Amino acid sequence: MLENKTFGLISLGCDKNRVDAERLLAIVRERGCPVTDDISQANILIVNTCAFLDSARKEAIETVLDCDGYRGGKLEKIVVSGCLPEKYIGELFPSLTEGDVFLGCNDADKLMEAIELSYAQGRVDMVHRGHESEGGRTLTTPLHYAYLKIADGCNNHCTYCLIPKIRGRYRSYPIEKLVAEAESLGDLSELILVAQDTTRYGEDLYEKNTFVELIRRLSALDNIGSIRLLYCYPDVIGDELIEEIASNPKVVKYIDIPLQHSEDRVLKLMNRKGSREGYLALLRKLRERVPQIAVRSTFIAGFPTETEEEVVALGDFLREAKLTNCGFFAYSREPDTPAYRLKGQIPARIKQKRVRSLYRIQEEISAEFLRQFVGKEVEVLCDGIDYERKCFVGRAWWSAPDIDGKVYFHASQAEQGERYFVKITRADSYDLFGETEEYNESSQ
Repeated sequence: MLENKTFGLISLGCDKNRVDAERLLAIVRERGCPVTDDISQANILIVNTCAFLDSARKEAIETVLDCDGYRGGKLEKIVVSGCLPEKYIGELFPSLTEGDVFLGCNDADKLMEAIELSYAQGRVDMVHRGHESEGGRTLTTPLHYAYLKIADGCNNHCTYCLIPKIRGRYRSYPIEKLVAEAESLGDLSELILVAQDTTRYGEDLYEKNTFVELIRRLSALDNIGSIRLLYCYPDVIGDELIEEIASNPKVVKYIDIPLQHSEDRVLKLMNRKGSREGYLALLRKLRERVPQIAVRSTFIAGFPTETEEEVVALGDFLREAKLTNCGFFAYSREPDTPAYRLKGQIPARIKQKRVRSLYRIQEEISAEFLRQFVGKEVEVLCDGIDYERKCFVGRAWWSAPDIDGKVYFHASQAEQGERYFVKITRADSYDLFGETEEYNESSQ
């Protein structure tokens, strides 16, 4: 019956969630069901949800409610999958009656069975009835790059974070399966390694850290052009990993290190295993061994009891650290986390004010970094066309997709997934603008 149903997919949240959604989509395609990008034409809509923050939970529920508005057309069933039902199914199933099927993070293999059951019996709760899918993926990224989720869950237990309560303990996926999965993704200009904490890869499965071994195995694949590392926790970045970044030509000279704060007292309250001086020492070591390395990080402003002096100190840390890219987020008070019970919760308006002040500081740092490239050639990976700006758009080595700045450039022609040398003519605080040499010559 389902072979005649058209599916649509909406995936919310992070790139790790995207990989889960791609597995769901592959299951649909393996069954021979058509898939549409136009959700108004779907008979069955899958909403893969995030539940990391209160704002993400609200977005997920609002998305399901919006999808329910298509019931008067072709829509017959809504599948709610992922983190939201994984953590909140007890509350969700009785209240979110717009959902027909509910699946947790690791229930992908029960997708089709659950939908068939829903057609036969009505609403279905299949959360925790399956196991982590070992099937293929249907990529939702442009075909020249993809994410590889190397582990799930987390053992760090940061006091503000729900991930261990949603995703469970850290679980590395076997190297052989990851290598086979990467090989199955086709010719990629860039493979992006993700997990809640990539740097602890293998500690649970092999009783030793095998992150560098995994990088080497993936680097040996002919279909992988380069490898980008995200979510590397600072306390696990050792000499072996730094040496691999420096010496492996396939590893992009870029590393994402979620620091979350700079001040020791706040870091201790967050249960983060680091210190201001330790972070600065790590950055010095990285830059000494890999001079051109780009470092991205994220920070939380307004954590309970954070003082104005500590916010100023965090700003000073940013000026000293000179990170290439940064994201700043207001602390979100999440029930079922230790930080929820802390006294000294900070009003929302003050948290937002602190976020804005940190962004202003980083904006100056980023602008200074980008200005050095004006008048120079930069190698750019073409991600496609920006139709509004009427030019091509791509990324240099210091930018990951979606979260960092871009390079907008003019060229007589450019192909998605290919690399081009772009002469930079202008910079702002986030993006670069330029043109290829042949375009410049043809326009004269």
